[in-house]
Amino acid sequence: MIFQISDFGVSIFASALFLNAIALAQTTSPDDNSAITKTALDYIEGWYTGDAARMERALHPELAKRMISTDPKTGRSQFNHMGAMTLVQRTRDGGGKKTPPDRQLKEITILDRYNNAAVVKIVASDWIDYLEVAKFNGDWKIINVLWELKPKPAVSELSASPQKP
Repeated sequence: MIFQISDFGVSIFASALFLNAIALAQTTSPDDNSAITKTALDYIEGWYTGDAARMERALHPELAKRMISTDPKTGRSQFNHMGAMTLVQRTRDGGGKKTPPDRQLKEITILDRYNNAAVVKIVASDWIDYLEVAKFNGDWKIINVLWELKPKPAVSELSASPQKP
């Protein structure tokens, strides 16, 4: 059996390839990936060093940083919320400086990106952040953060190291 492709079919196929190439180019720009990583570093390193200007540069002014925690007394979930200016002020107050430099973990992974939106995971010293990042007026800004505290190490893990007599 012989298949014939009309000129119209060739045009459709060529158009599909062209549009696919454009879509791929829009979603995989190395420059944007570098800029997203820089924004995430401004956020986490700004926190650890108490650099409020760096933190503010990373955030959209309408940022929402949220966490669901459990009230130890009642066992019920609690919704915790912080805006951009509160986070900047806590950075300025040196909240992150309490983490010793040797514990300042900052593993950054871009989980997904499409055009002007991305999701980034940061594994930090005592918590995990999931950042929603968007290109806003040409700059990548953190729009939302959902975060979770890591469990505290068990007492047996802390005392597992040999003790001096």
